Amino acid sequence: MFGMPDEPRDGAPPRVRAWWEELLDATGTGTRALVAGVALVGMVAGALWWLTRQAPPPVEASLPLVEATAPAPTTTAPQEVVVHVAGAVVTPGVHRLAPGARVVDAVAAAGGLTPEADARAVNLAALLVDGSQVYVPRVGEAVPVAAAGAVGAEAGGSGLVDLNTAGATELETLPGVGPATAAAIIDHRERHGPFTSVDGLLEVRGIGEAKLAAIRDLVRV
Repeated sequence: MFGMPDEPRDGAPPRVRAWWEELLDATGTGTRALVAGVALVGMVAGALWWLTRQAPPPVEASLPLVEATAPAPTTTAPQEVVVHVAGAVVTPGVHRLAPGARVVDAVAAAGGLTPEADARAVNLAALLVDGSQVYVPRVGEAVPVAAAGAVGAEAGGSGLVDLNTAGATELETLPGVGPATAAAIIDHRERHGPFTSVDGLLEVRGIGEAKLAAIRDLVRV
């Protein structure tokens, strides 16, 4: 760009000074117009920036922390009741029943009562306890001592096992007497007649002094 011409010196012709003043007025007007234009452009740019600026992200509300709690311990209920059914039932032995079962359910699981069973001596409504025994006596049979505390059994008589009338199931309630020894006792009395004394058990195969001492106070003749 060309600069402004120098101001005419004193003594310059009036026409030159008049020209110079006209030029100065024109330049001043243009400068003012230029400044006004720049200001207008700045205002427009500011307005556009204000209109197009991105709104600030919304403030997220903070959620209260939920403290995790451990689940309460649960008590595991028994899944079954295991009982030993003995005496005058069709299938004596260990049977598994549902919790809450009663003696009548245990007897049914053992095949029911035999014809010689004394059902009146048993509380069929008694609640079963896991690990207990249900003993069903025969008619006229005294409940052996080993079964006197059995669930559903009513103790009666002397509570001793009669060696001359007891069946195999009743004999097996005696300590140390299993199916083989019970069968040997029955076989002995059938071959040699009724026992006349408890000591007569020493003549039975499989019974010695130690076993006799363990059952002596639990039997009679």
